[in-house]
Amino acid sequence: MNNYQKITVKPITGALGAEISNVDLSALEDPTFDEIYTAFLEHQVIFFRDQTLTPGDQVAFAKRFGDIHFHPYLNGMDEHPEILEIVREPGDAYTFGSTWHSDQMFNPRPAKATMLYAKETPPVGGDTLFASMYLAHDGLSEGMRRMLSNVKTWNDGDRNRNGRASRYANAKSMVGQMRDPGDLVTSAAHPLIRTHPETGRKGLYFGIHAQALEGFEDNEAKPLLHYLRDHSTRPEYTCRFRWKPGSLAIWDNRCVQHKALSDYTERRHMHRVTIAGDEPF
Repeated sequence: MNNYQKITVKPITGALGAEISNVDLSALEDPTFDEIYTAFLEHQVIFFRDQTLTPGDQVAFAKRFGDIHFHPYLNGMDEHPEILEIVREPGDAYTFGSTWHSDQMFNPRPAKATMLYAKETPPVGGDTLFASMYLAHDGLSEGMRRMLSNVKTWNDGDRNRNGRASRYANAKSMVGQMRDPGDLVTSAAHPLIRTHPETGRKGLYFGIHAQALEGFEDNEAKPLLHYLRDHSTRPEYTCRFRWKPGSLAIWDNRCVQHKALSDYTERRHMHRVTIAGDEPF
C-alpha cells in the first residue's frame, strides 16, 4: 500500500477499485497527478466524486495519461473530437458497453485506459461493474495457466464493413455519431495471458471481442472461451460503481474488464475519452 501525501485514497473492495478525494481535477499540479497515477496502477480503476469539468478540462486530464485514442466506428464531439458522447434516452433498447469487455481489444494496439465522466445519470441504476484480470489470472489452476501461457485470442470489432449491421445502429441516441472505419484495422490477435508493461504483473487479457483461439478448432475453443468468460468475472474479482453527476472513473484496460448495467429507463449522458495503448505482450 502506497503512502499518499496529496490525495486521499479509499479502496472500495478487496479486489480492485478506489475512490480518490481531496482533489480538483481541473487544477492539478504535477505531484498530485503523480500520486493519482500511482493509485491508478495500484487499484486498476479509480473514482472521483463531485468534479466540475468542462470538455477541455477532461481532455487535458486525459492527455496526462497518454495520447488520445479515437473510436473507429463513432465520431466524437464536434468541438472536442477526443470526447465520445454516450447517451441513452428513454426508450432506447441498446446499452453501450453492456457486455464484459476490455475497450478496443480488436485493435492491434488496444486502449491503455478509459475515462468516463457523468453529465446526467438516472436516479437509480446504470452502475458499472469492473473485474480484475490480475485476480482472474491468479485464480486459474497452475495447469490451466501453463496450458494457456502461449495461446492467443482472435478479436473482432463491429465488422460492419463485412455486411453485418452495426450494433450501434440499435442505439437511437448515437446513430448520428456512426462512421465508416475505412482502412483502420479492427481485428487482432493478442496473448490470452498478458504482462502489464508498467507493473510487470500477469493478467488474463480477455473480453467479449475474443471470438476464437489461434491454432484451435472452434469446437475446442468454445468450451474454453465460455469457461474464461464465467471465470474472469467471478464476483470476488469485481467492484461496482454507482454514478452521480460529476463522478469520473478511469480504468486500466490492460488489466480490467468492465460492463455497463442496463437496469434503468431514464436519460443517461456520459463523456468518454480513451487513452491510446501499445501492443500487448
